[in-house]
Amino acid sequence: MSVAETGYPVSIKGVLIRDDRVLLVHNERDEWELPGGRIEAGETPEQCVAREITEESGLPVDVMGILDAWVYHIAVANKDVFIVTYGCTSPSNAAPVVSHEHSRIGEFAEHEVPGLRMPNGYKRSIATWFDRLRVLQPAR
Repeated sequence: MSVAETGYPVSIKGVLIRDDRVLLVHNERDEWELPGGRIEAGETPEQCVAREITEESGLPVDVMGILDAWVYHIAVANKDVFIVTYGCTSPSNAAPVVSHEHSRIGEFAEHEVPGLRMPNGYKRSIATWFDRLRVLQPAR
């Protein structure tokens, strides 16, 4: 998926939930966002999101499937980005480590997400993955 094919740059994002908390990174626009980024040559979207999450958090991930796709208008930059989100899990119990790309990293409970400053499309993807995980992993 390239700009030539969509008319927009493409960003592949991962909704990583472990221990009932979603991993988020804080960006230069003072927003929380999902970890992720651009596809490199020869990569699949699934490989991209796994690589990006590991680079941005230090955590290994398993990519479980696509959640959503939408166009995000970044008002301060006056540009649109085509966002594709994937549901992810991690076998690791290690604490995430913030990368040089972001100012902060955090893990948030589902009830905290609505109050965070972040695009509604990310909130929708997070809610979708929490819902799907409840079906896949009934209450313990």
